[in-house]
Amino acid sequence: MKIVLDRGRCTGLGICESLAPDHFEIDDNGDLVLLDNVAEGDALAEVEAAVSGCPTEALRLEP
Repeated sequence: MKIVLDRGRCTGLGICESLAPDHFEIDDNGDLVLLDNVAEGDALAEVEAAVSGCPTEALRLEP
């Protein structure tokens, strides 16, 4: 699954980073960095939790 980020909605809270640290990171400026924009295998559950846990709905998954 491909991770899609809507930068206009992201506020840099870091919930996604705490749930899926191999895919998301908040940089020193408070901006979200996608470390890996593809989620598969065991990591998919973590990324799905990060997407559903995003309070601003800035993340989504596409096949």
